[in-house]
Amino acid sequence: MIFVDEARIFVKAGDGGKGCESFYSDRFTRHPRPDGGNGGKGGDVVFVADPRIQTLLDYRFKQHYKAAKGANGGSKGKKGRDGEDLILRVPVGTILKDHDTGLWIKDLVSKEQSVTVARGGQGGQGNAHKRQATHPKSGEEKTIHLELKLIADVGLVGFPNAGKSTFISSISRVKSPVASYPFTTKKPILGIVELNDDFSFVVADLPGLIEGAHQGWGLGDRFLKHAERTKVLLHVIDMGAAEGRDPIEDFEKINTELQKYSDSLFLKFRIVVGNKMDLPAAAGHLKRFKKKYKGQKVFPISALQKTGFKKLLELIRDILSQPQGVGG
Repeated sequence: MIFVDEARIFVKAGDGGKGCESFYSDRFTRHPRPDGGNGGKGGDVVFVADPRIQTLLDYRFKQHYKAAKGANGGSKGKKGRDGEDLILRVPVGTILKDHDTGLWIKDLVSKEQSVTVARGGQGGQGNAHKRQATHPKSGEEKTIHLELKLIADVGLVGFPNAGKSTFISSISRVKSPVASYPFTTKKPILGIVELNDDFSFVVADLPGLIEGAHQGWGLGDRFLKHAERTKVLLHVIDMGAAEGRDPIEDFEKINTELQKYSDSLFLKFRIVVGNKMDLPAAAGHLKRFKKKYKGQKVFPISALQKTGFKKLLELIRDILSQPQGVGG
């Protein structure tokens, strides 16, 4: 499945149906009696958050949507049928904006949450009850910008090949792509972590960041926005320096990218995870790191060997169990 997190579409609500102008007469009626019915209302355009949908891909291929028109009124006072609403389903976490004004319409953050973005036109009045027939109203039309920001409890950030994909695959049922070259993960991936005490949380594996990510390098700005909704960030560092980089420099560079992207992201509760502790150089780098950042708690793990997870997952559980969360 291709992951698409932005789209722009044109929507039009249904036009109202025409009011009927008719007159009833029979051999007993001296003067014809007006009996035209009203036209039906046009259908609305409604967006609904659906947890079964994970991408905005469909809205890239089809960009024009129109709700049904109201039916015309009939003689003998018959009202036209209202047009059916057009229901557009989007992933939970989709932000809707009016493209022309830039104003937010709605942030759909919960299952089955909905919003009407364009209202159908009222049907024209018929000439019943001695009224003059009127013209129907047109349905509203708008250009809508859709932006998806994933909703997860925990977000994984770090340089490419820091071991984030191996980590999420080890603690959840999701199978994130893993390989020994940068940018194995090309889209955010969600996994559900289930602990033994019936506690679960959602973790997002975000593609690896590079310097300049806040400016869009490596599509970093597109990925960082998915971390904005998380309650906790796990900063995964390659403590074994498997790629020849220095763990301390990696830590500082990622911190810089988070801060330059947004203060709210930088100030989120973060847990530092020293990965690849199974490598020979890892112990020495961990000692250097702790000396440099005294007071900074670091959780040494090996995602490959699945060691060091217990205390880390317990801390995440404790943080997420707090009434208001942390760093949201």
